[in-house]
Amino acid sequence: MIELGLVSEARAAFHAALIADVLRLIGKVLSNADGNNPRSVQVASGIATRIGKVIEGKRLAGQVAGNKFEEICEKFLSATFMRLGHLRPGSWHITRVSVPGKPGISRFEQYRHLTELAAAAEANPVLAAAIGSDYIIRPDVMIFRDPEADALINLSDRVVDATSAKMSSLREINQSDPPLHASVSCKCTIRSDRAQNARSEGLNLIRNRKGRAPHIVVITAEPLPSRIASLALGTGDIDCVYHYALPELSDTLVELEFGDAEDLLQIMTAGKRLKDISDLPLDLAV
Repeated sequence: MIELGLVSEARAAFHAALIADVLRLIGKVLSNADGNNPRSVQVASGIATRIGKVIEGKRLAGQVAGNKFEEICEKFLSATFMRLGHLRPGSWHITRVSVPGKPGISRFEQYRHLTELAAAAEANPVLAAAIGSDYIIRPDVMIFRDPEADALINLSDRVVDATSAKMSSLREINQSDPPLHASVSCKCTIRSDRAQNARSEGLNLIRNRKGRAPHIVVITAEPLPSRIASLALGTGDIDCVYHYALPELSDTLVELEFGDAEDLLQIMTAGKRLKDISDLPLDLAV
């Protein structure tokens, strides 16, 4: 019997949690499938038979299913990325909660200027109309690290002193706001223009930063490659899309002989625009 590694065990637990709390069989249609699209129904069913037994039940309201999906994605990342301290040292945190007074990304070092921008816009309607509100970004899951004390930075060698590195955001003595390491958008399905919010959010994370850009990724349980491609194809605004069961999706398409969908999936995977959820923790450690 093959002994599973940490990521494989977490992936199995991720699927089990989805089956327990998100995925439902309504008649013969999986809750993450589009009941009006026969291909979506077939592919979703094929994936489900490969990850576990989905129970019958009522479809969850969209917002409820979305929140549960976010929570399960957060738990997966906590169980995996947070165990990679030997690869990516630091004091790391994963959360879905905003800080009062600092909505969304404005709590982080690269984006703290957005708090002042929001206050100025609130006080000046003309300014608000000019700059809009696209800069107010609230990622589904945020990964960040604390700035480090000089004592830790100098643990092995005397790396820093009082005469240099006075603006580095890594030094706690310079500033206390944590740098945002990753913005994770969680899309259980991709069925409307709302899913494209991930693109606009990614673009605004890049445009509005003062400093390095965070990882910008999407996790989805969408069964249809054509809909996944609406987010995965292209470059610049999203690092990569991560599918909840990519090998199972590929095997299902082969079984169903959906050649065009297989080809599209191959384009996305070969182009490094689509990966499996198990790849994400290690990619975040880069």
